[in-house]
Amino acid sequence: MSLKPRQLEAGKLIVASHNPGKVVEIAALVAPYNIEPISAAELNLPEPEETGMTFKANAELKAKAAASEAGIVALADDSGLMVDALNGEPGIYSARWAGPGKDFVHAMQKIEDLLQEKGATSKEARRAHFICVLCLAWPDGHVETFEGRISGTLVWPLRGNKGFGYDPMFQPDSHDITFGEMDPERKHAMSHRARAFEQMKAVCLTDD
Repeated sequence: MSLKPRQLEAGKLIVASHNPGKVVEIAALVAPYNIEPISAAELNLPEPEETGMTFKANAELKAKAAASEAGIVALADDSGLMVDALNGEPGIYSARWAGPGKDFVHAMQKIEDLLQEKGATSKEARRAHFICVLCLAWPDGHVETFEGRISGTLVWPLRGNKGFGYDPMFQPDSHDITFGEMDPERKHAMSHRARAFEQMKAVCLTDD
C-alpha cells in the first residue's frame, strides 16, 4: 500500500461543518485553489455524533461521513480550546459546553467561573491553546489529517465581536488584542486552522 499523500484536485469540496464561522474560514483558505466549497448544511447532510476521544478521531469521523454520504471529497475540522488550569478542558467538548443553543457567552462564563474558583488570575495561570485538526476524506475511505495549534492567554471581560466561539476571550501570544477584536483576514492568516491548513497545502495542494 502506497504511503504517498493524495492530492486534492480542483472542483467541489464539502466543508463538513454546520458552523457558519468555520465554513467561512475554510472557504477563504481554499479559494485560491480553484476549489468550490459546499457546506454540509447546504447539502442537508446530517451531523454525525462526535464519539471520538481526540480531535483527530472526530475530524476523521465527520469527514468520512460527509464524503461517503455525498460521494465527494470532504474536509472536516475538529477544533477546540484547551485551558491549562482546567487540565485541558473543554478540549474536544468545546462546542458542547455551549449547549444545544450554541451559547458561547455562557460557555466562556463557565470557563471564567472555573478559573476564578482555582484562583487563576495571573497571566501565567490563564494559559490556553486552540487546537485544530483538519481531515480530508475521499469517498473510498482514504484520509489525510493535519494539526495546527496556537497558544495564548484568556482575558476577562470579553473583548470583540468579530470572531466566533471562544474568540472574544483568547488573546494570542505576541498580540495585544483578542481573536474577537481582530479583522477576519488577520486572524485567518495566523489561527490554529490556518496553521493546520498550511500543512495540508504543502502535502495535498499544488499552486497552478
